Amino acid sequence: MKKLSLRTRVVTGAVVVAALGAGTFGAMSASASAPAAAPAAAVKADTGNRNLQQTTHLTVAAATKAAQATLDAAKKENQRVSVAVVDRNGNTIVSLRGDGAGPQSPESAVKKAYTAVSWNAPTSELAKRLEQAPNLKDIPGTLFLAGGAPVQAKGAPVAGIGVAGAPSGDLDEKFAQAGVASLAR
Repeated sequence: MKKLSLRTRVVTGAVVVAALGAGTFGAMSASASAPAAAPAAAVKADTGNRNLQQTTHLTVAAATKAAQATLDAAKKENQRVSVAVVDRNGNTIVSLRGDGAGPQSPESAVKKAYTAVSWNAPTSELAKRLEQAPNLKDIPGTLFLAGGAPVQAKGAPVAGIGVAGAPSGDLDEKFAQAGVASLAR
């Protein structure tokens, strides 16, 4: 192969650099003038879209109000309890351990709230169902003892309130119902 002169190599290099620069500049100019396309995966968020559904959830403020009303009702009767408010999906929104409540009560309150919202019924009623279906108690995260009450909107569950720590489940459930009632005011 024949060796190229220095002058030929410099000129050839300059031509290559100029061609690459022109190509890059042209590509940048072309993409700058093209309008940006909308993402193909974007979903229009409107109620007419069949792929979306609208749900009702308690706000943190409403859940806190209900939890405090529950503790206040228990305090009036000299009871030391814990209260939990969970959303429709069973996620804890608020959990309060009342002064002097037992160490087991916060976890029990969450489970009672979860159970109430899952079946849209007070846990005292659900505990009675165990006679016909004893395996219900094996469902993780549930507790079939009185003390849980569902919060409903148009008959559908939107939250659950669970109370634990009073000497009886009936008292726990009475206090949970006071929390539910506070949301109507």
